[in-house]
Amino acid sequence: MEQPSVERTKLLAAMDESRTDARQRRIVDAGIAVQGSANTMSAFEFLRARDIGADVIERVLLEPHRRRARS
Repeated sequence: MEQPSVERTKLLAAMDESRTDARQRRIVDAGIAVQGSANTMSAFEFLRARDIGADVIERVLLEPHRRRARS
């Protein structure tokens, strides 16, 4: 059985991380929308229920000036 190359292993790891980041970005965007249409507590519960880290929740809901620019 052939061993995967280091480059292939790194590429696969980066692709997996990219998928996770894209998923988290979609969830965070939805949480921000919840905050706008409902309230901060609802957005907090929405994000927490979807395993978004407390540091990210705090930053995006309480410090909007620190949000990353949308690409």
